[in-house]
Amino acid sequence: MSKEATLDTPEQKKMTQEEFKKDILADYSLAVLSRETSLLGRREVLTGKAKFGIFGDGKEVPQIAMSKFFQNGDFRSGYYRDQTFMMAIDQLTIRSFFAQLYANPSVELEPASGGRSMNGHFATRSLNEDGSWKNLTQQKNSSADISPTAGQMPRLLGLAQASKIYRNVPELAGENNFSNQGNEIAFGTIGDASTSEGLFWEAINAAGVLQVPMVMSVWDDGHGISVPKKYQTTKESISEVLKGFQRDGKGSNGFEILKTKGWDYPHLIATYEKATKIAREEHIPVLIHVEEVTQPQGHSTSGSHERYKSKERLEWESEYDCINQFGKWIVSKGIATEEKLNEIKEIAKKEVRDQKKLAWEDFIQPIKADRDQVIGLLSNLAAESQKAEAINGLIAELKASTEPNRKEIISAAKKALRLTKSEQLSFRASIINWVNESAKINADRYSSHLYSASSESPIHQREVKPTYDENAEMVDGRVVLRDNFEVLFNKYPNTLIFGEDAGRIGDVNQGLEGMQEKFGELRVSDTGIREATIVGQGIGMAMRGLRPIAEVQYLDYLLYALQIMSDDLATLQYRTKGGQKAPLIVRTRGHRLEGIWHSGSPMGTIINSLKGIHICVPRNLTTAAGLYNTLLKGDDPALIIEPLNAYRSKEQMPTNLGEFQVELGVPEIVSEGSDVTLVTYGSTCNLAEEAVKQLAEEGISVELIDVRTLMPFDKNGMIGESIKKTNRVVFLDEDVDGGASAYMMQQVLEGQKAYFNLDSEPITLAAKNHRPAYGTDGDYFSKPSIEDIFDAIYDLMHEAKPQQFPKIY
Repeated sequence: MSKEATLDTPEQKKMTQEEFKKDILADYSLAVLSRETSLLGRREVLTGKAKFGIFGDGKEVPQIAMSKFFQNGDFRSGYYRDQTFMMAIDQLTIRSFFAQLYANPSVELEPASGGRSMNGHFATRSLNEDGSWKNLTQQKNSSADISPTAGQMPRLLGLAQASKIYRNVPELAGENNFSNQGNEIAFGTIGDASTSEGLFWEAINAAGVLQVPMVMSVWDDGHGISVPKKYQTTKESISEVLKGFQRDGKGSNGFEILKTKGWDYPHLIATYEKATKIAREEHIPVLIHVEEVTQPQGHSTSGSHERYKSKERLEWESEYDCINQFGKWIVSKGIATEEKLNEIKEIAKKEVRDQKKLAWEDFIQPIKADRDQVIGLLSNLAAESQKAEAINGLIAELKASTEPNRKEIISAAKKALRLTKSEQLSFRASIINWVNESAKINADRYSSHLYSASSESPIHQREVKPTYDENAEMVDGRVVLRDNFEVLFNKYPNTLIFGEDAGRIGDVNQGLEGMQEKFGELRVSDTGIREATIVGQGIGMAMRGLRPIAEVQYLDYLLYALQIMSDDLATLQYRTKGGQKAPLIVRTRGHRLEGIWHSGSPMGTIINSLKGIHICVPRNLTTAAGLYNTLLKGDDPALIIEPLNAYRSKEQMPTNLGEFQVELGVPEIVSEGSDVTLVTYGSTCNLAEEAVKQLAEEGISVELIDVRTLMPFDKNGMIGESIKKTNRVVFLDEDVDGGASAYMMQQVLEGQKAYFNLDSEPITLAAKNHRPAYGTDGDYFSKPSIEDIFDAIYDLMHEAKPQQFPKIY
């Protein structure tokens, strides 16, 4: 074990003796306050007032050291043990800590998530109430935490890269709300065991390649829950394993890697001072391995660490607890006496108890007010009902609950209404009104802000059709897309695109041909093969006011990034209740190509994983360009899946590049018809067009509808209106059974009540339930073909009119 440190840091040497002592004791007081918060928080869980608790005890001193070099404009991307750091930068109070522990749905009282995230999930508010950006350079910033271990790493990469973009892209020079000439650092934190995750390694490697201003702290307490380091990390040391990443001073890229002890206050401060100077001035990533950290209460309220730690380990943790060692250092330096430190502890205990009490009252009083209101309504109802005994029983249950919740109150009100459903009682209306109003209020508390609620939402953008010259040139679809991107990049200097092969060769299908030469390597750039952090780069940069387009080369590869898109990007506005946004566009290409891993269409997986992201599925590249134009005017994240078979297909060149728009959630009627409605999207739409022509030759009139976006889906009910005319519907795509075709059917039959207008069974036509086989015939027998579409619709008409359409096979 390390010996007690005696270093004096440069920062301390600049202070007078009294200032030095005052600063040290303020740090000690904060450490003790945070520890008492953890201890009392655990008790609140164990007594039932809170559901679950995870705390930052044992990491107080290193987090205080880190906070001293965290400046306005900087960003944190951390995990759920950083409470002391958040307190130290004045972005978390004890009262708001307990508000989150109790799940208080008030943003004013629990600004990180409005009660939506479990405790320890921190965030600052980047947005004003109207959804517009605050000036992020004038506040200390924390991106919103997620629970999945190492899930903060991809976003961290983008938060750091944004500083590099702002510093080095001339078009972004000058004052803005997001950066002061790229001088901001992205601070990352992670538990040592979570460095075993692939996302950590992917992000660390990418940061070393990109050379971005990141300071990455690894809190090393020797365990991942109960599993010790020897099962987690080669050589039982992440800094040893990463030695090959250490920059060598010979012009190669890499990291600066530093080590310190979690209980060594002066050395911690010296280490963070050195690390932040390197990162801020040189734009070099730094990793700080903070060893010998403790975790006095174990992992969480789920269990005790005494089950898996030896007596010797527990004794060492008690001795080398960072607050204990900090106190000993203070006394040894003559800064304060033991008595003074004990006085600070007693003051802290009282302060935490008082703030906890206030937070509990903040939380419980509005619920008690609802309960009392409902008790009054139920009492009035009981007075005029034949079910008075049962209603009085509900009242008694509510009165008996000393710590009620809204679930109990609403349940009682609804039970009373069920009991009296056959009675004509005047007070039923009051209870019905209360239930309905409560539903609206709770929808805002718990279900709002899945998408942007601001005036900048892309949902507000209306369609602007492409215009054409009389003799419009027919060009490859990729040329329409390429030229449209060029207009957008000139129009929006904060737009950039990056991905595998996106830079020098202009992407594998030449949709970015020549763009890097025109706009530079920072705005149009190649990346490594690392889909999760490509998306993560985009998330982080979008959170800092840039408009990134992150390219994932093929739709099948999106699965590598799906977890980050689902857990982080899709939930961001929701989990902050409108406090943060990341209007990232993820660009990919997909559907039909060749083979098992290059022609998938896992749309059911995507739409069910990515609620909170707009899912766009154009059938051609003019439509794709229109979607980019729409989305760059909005502030929501989106996924655009360009159809692989469209890059060399001929399309007319519009005259209003960068201006024409596709309205999200509004399908296009590709061809009108009267017998059957055929609903599809993407590459399959092109097959459907040919099948519709062949069906017309048989006297069958098909209305072909391209949905264009799956989320949002047909917001005006166009498909339902079509079914009123045709009375028959087929949903077609190349996902598996029960995938996106089933989703479309549910949206139309249930959501639009179109089943009332059906004269025939609704049909879904999808791909086989295996991955697509390779080759022309493999594709033909794996996915819906023109013949499959023809046969399905012809059979539907045969069932309705067998004389007119006799069976073929």
